Amino acid sequence: MTIRQRRLGKSAVAVTELAFGGAAIGGLFTPVGDAQAEEAVDAAWAAGIRYFDTAPHYGLGLSENRLGEALRSRPRAAYVLSTKVGRILEPTPGAAGDDLDNGFAVPASHRRRWDFTAVGVRRSIEESLNRLDLDRIDIVYLHDPDDHAEQALDEAYPELHRLRDEGVIGAIGIGMNQAELPARFVRETDIDVVLLAGRYSLLDQRGLADLLPAAAEHGVSVVVGGVFNSGLLADPGPGATYDYAAAPAEVLTRALRLKEACERHEVPLRAAALQFPFGHPAVAGVLVGLRSAGQAEDAAAMLRHPVPAVLWDELRELELLPADVPTPGEAR
Repeated sequence: MTIRQRRLGKSAVAVTELAFGGAAIGGLFTPVGDAQAEEAVDAAWAAGIRYFDTAPHYGLGLSENRLGEALRSRPRAAYVLSTKVGRILEPTPGAAGDDLDNGFAVPASHRRRWDFTAVGVRRSIEESLNRLDLDRIDIVYLHDPDDHAEQALDEAYPELHRLRDEGVIGAIGIGMNQAELPARFVRETDIDVVLLAGRYSLLDQRGLADLLPAAAEHGVSVVVGGVFNSGLLADPGPGATYDYAAAPAEVLTRALRLKEACERHEVPLRAAALQFPFGHPAVAGVLVGLRSAGQAEDAAAMLRHPVPAVLWDELRELELLPADVPTPGEAR
């Protein structure tokens, strides 16, 4: 199977429109065993996915280790891999037990600390290369510099630029759960890509206000993560989560109305949610967190599932989408 590829910004890096999000195989919210993680990567590969994303933050390097192992037998030129900088992993002598850190169960004997210095960026890249067992990384994102914007701009970004010039990395990006700071990076730097999580979906189009138009204007690509808004658009119902917390009643009601409209056109809500971002010309791909072979196979099937233009029209008529939001035209 093949999945169409798109080039990121002005870089030479091209990614498949569907990307494997590696947080889940790092143990996000629920532990995943080595065999299950490998099966997920194998199934994604068989489905045509050739872009894999990870970060040191995901399970204290566990996601990087597992992706490196699972991809080791594949031709290096056949896939694209991204990781992130901004958190340094360090041992904490004398500590014991487990802590919960942003959804990851991690041993208290280790900790993460923010570090967007030039030295920290280079150290983070070297450690990621070791865990991944690679000699280069295709894409590196500045990871959630919400409270470190100036240091990320003044120190971390220039160091990534030097690493790109040295050929250690292929493209530079910023990955966040907000749209405002990435829009500033689009305007003030020559980054290649933004990884925007949860802010351009069927339920949340905040990325459309400024970031996406700026990205299109400056030739910067956007990879959209969180298209299911942490689960609600995958399976709306009691107990579903939205933005990593219990879905508010009004948001759940909206998701159920979206599902009903999709069912009238024999379209799974997952397919509409996954394909929606491609209506905007700046969007190069979507990234879905995958923890099993079944999820990988389903994501690829949802990317290919026909979504008729009349469905998007109905969602506008029902005021479930703004009238001016761009949507994919014909079935993919």
